[in-house]
Amino acid sequence: MTVSAKQWLQRIHELPHKGKVKIMNVCGGHERSITMAGLRKALPDCIELIPGPGCPVCVCPEEDVFEAIQLALNEDIILVAFGDMLRVPVNVKKAQARTLEQAKAQGADIRPIASPTEAVSIAEQNLDKPVVFFAAGFETTTAPVAAMIVEGVPDNLSILLSGRLTWPAVAMLLESGEPGFDALIAPGHVSTVMGPEEWEFVVTEHNIPAAVAGFKPESLLAAMYSVLRQLYEGRYFLDNCYSELVKPGGNKSAQAHLKKAMNIYDANWRGVGIIPASGYILDKQYSAHDARKLFPSYADAARRRAGKMPPGCDCAQVVLGKIYPNQCKLFGKACVPRSPIGPCMVSDEGACRIWWAGGMRESAQ
Repeated sequence: MTVSAKQWLQRIHELPHKGKVKIMNVCGGHERSITMAGLRKALPDCIELIPGPGCPVCVCPEEDVFEAIQLALNEDIILVAFGDMLRVPVNVKKAQARTLEQAKAQGADIRPIASPTEAVSIAEQNLDKPVVFFAAGFETTTAPVAAMIVEGVPDNLSILLSGRLTWPAVAMLLESGEPGFDALIAPGHVSTVMGPEEWEFVVTEHNIPAAVAGFKPESLLAAMYSVLRQLYEGRYFLDNCYSELVKPGGNKSAQAHLKKAMNIYDANWRGVGIIPASGYILDKQYSAHDARKLFPSYADAARRRAGKMPPGCDCAQVVLGKIYPNQCKLFGKACVPRSPIGPCMVSDEGACRIWWAGGMRESAQ
């Protein structure tokens, strides 16, 4: 029997609540569904929902965005990137291009795309010119990039890769000694690709209940009910509340493509720093399509330091679930979707942009 969102809410309200419980979600899509459905206001007051590190645009290192901008401006290439990446700002002087969008306005050939197949099509249509695909994203978007590479791409297409894995950021929070949450809602799309088992460590190593959720209120509320009940009964396990798409073992084909095309390394996260085993890098067998090996380096080592967000921007604290979006002093003032200061206000998966779109327009500062 299908349980409705209303019924899940009723079950949650009927639980023996004893005190404040903080539940973190690790997916921008989850945060969007939670906010747009008004779930925070519908839940008991003792339940606090915390948006976590679920936005790949938000954590893409500044040095990678800067390198993409400089490549597009200084080399005779076509640069393609997922649409949200065009508006992510870097810290430069006012006269310089601070986003790919501004670099495009200055004459660079930069084109937004929605999928890797579009990158291949653009390369095939422009065989006389190098095409660089600035590929940023988590496992769900990196897996199709890996498949594209393994299946073969035009000689003139190269990849400027900035892929990240989701679980190491959660592991870092849990190992910090102050994770800031009591239960975890694990990401549905990532679990579809990598398998729900990837999140077992939350329970087995840190004794925190976890549940994989989909994107409808019914699935999210089912996951919340599961972790709350686990907490109250003292019996912790990983629950799969998105079983229609998340299967044991995940997508083996996608995993095989990732394993063949890419290696894992200790990667930088914007505003966070280096997280062990959290990034994807192209395997050496595909070095002929590695933009970092084909073009002069425009990397700026000074941009690698943790905390390299725009002045006054608290996006890093939002990403780590340390503060809510409206607790940033720029939120709703200097930083709005039309003129974002920080990356969390750029993407539809950024918590600040989601809260703004959901009607939260006032800063708590």
